Amino acid sequence: MPMSSQKNVLGGELQPCSFDPLTGWTRNGCCETDASDRGVHTVCIMVTDEFLQFSRAVGNDLSTPRPEYGFGGLHEGDRWCLCAARWEEARQAGFAPLVVLEATHEKTLEFVALGHLQAHALDAEVL
Repeated sequence: MPMSSQKNVLGGELQPCSFDPLTGWTRNGCCETDASDRGVHTVCIMVTDEFLQFSRAVGNDLSTPRPEYGFGGLHEGDRWCLCAARWEEARQAGFAPLVVLEATHEKTLEFVALGHLQAHALDAEVL
């Protein structure tokens, strides 16, 4: 399993988020980021139907397949590298999906307080 040299929000090595569906700005399974990632796709989430409905309502349909981009659409239970600002928007609206802290990039902390991420942390037993 590939490991990242980048850090997570807890200060440790960034862990993979998902290989199925394959996620990440660079599509390597990790929520890594670089200067070209204007959306800052750094929050590893576990998708919920409520979040997908919220995201569609605010203009970012993540559930509809887009085969021309190799995107099969997300479903409840999938893990995905979400934009940090979108996660914060969802949190403020009451629809924040759960977060995998070990797989969430430290750059997220420029947009979201660690305490908010911790309050929505996926229980380690679910992993």
